[in-house]
Amino acid sequence: MKNLDFLKGNLIAHRGFHNLKEGIPENSLAAFKRAIRNNYVIELDVHLTSDNKIVVFHDYNLKRACGVNKVIESCTYDELLKYNLFNTKHKIPLLSSVLNLVNGKVGLLIETKTINFNGNLERELSKLLDNYNGSFAIQSFNFFSINWFKKHKKKYVVGLLSSDFNKRNISNLRKWIGKTLLMDIILRTDFISYDINALPSSYVQNKRKSKLVLGWTVRNKADFTKGKRYCDNLICENIEKLE
Repeated sequence: MKNLDFLKGNLIAHRGFHNLKEGIPENSLAAFKRAIRNNYVIELDVHLTSDNKIVVFHDYNLKRACGVNKVIESCTYDELLKYNLFNTKHKIPLLSSVLNLVNGKVGLLIETKTINFNGNLERELSKLLDNYNGSFAIQSFNFFSINWFKKHKKKYVVGLLSSDFNKRNISNLRKWIGKTLLMDIILRTDFISYDINALPSSYVQNKRKSKLVLGWTVRNKADFTKGKRYCDNLICENIEKLE
C-alpha cells in the first residue's frame, strides 16, 4: 500500500517557501531551506539539461527568471551557472543538491517538465530517487511521463496535474480532456492536482471519493477557503498570509 500521508498534512510550498522581496527566489535552495524550517512539503519542478543533469527550475525558457532567451534543456549545467535567479545571488540548483538538503526532513512533490518526451528525464530522475531516503511524489501534466513511472516505477506515488485550461490557447478537445480528467481512467494515478481556478468541479469531486486531491496554486485567502472545501491539501504561495 502506498503511503500518501505526507501529502495530506502540512501545506505544500509552491516552488519552495519563496519571497523575492526578501531575496529568496522560487525554486532556490534558500526557498527550500525556509520551507524545511517551517515544516512545509516542498513542490518543485525538474528539467534535464543537455548534459543529463537534473535541475530545479519551472519555465522552459530562462528569460523570465534569468533574463536570457535560452531554452533550459539546450543548456549544459555549467552554462546555467553563469546566470542568477531574478537578479539575486542564487543559482539554479541541481536536484541532487536539493535532495541532500532536504534529506527526508519534509516531503517532496516533484513535477516533471520536458518539451519533447523521450523518457530520459524520467530515467535519470528515478536513479536519484531510488537512492533517496525520504517521502516524495511525482506529478505531471504530461501523460507520457506519468505512464513511464506507472510502468517502470510501480512503487512511486504518481499524480496527474490538470485544469479546465480555459485561459490556455489549446484545442477544445484538450481542454475537455483536462477538465474531465479523462486520461486518469487509463493512467490510474494515486492523486490528482487540480487548478484552484477551475473549482468547484463535479469531475474532481467524483475523483475525491477514491483518491487524494490537491489544489494549485493558492495565493490568497479566498482561494485558500475554497481550496479547503474542495481539496484534501493545497499547493500555496504567500503561505504566511494564508494560515
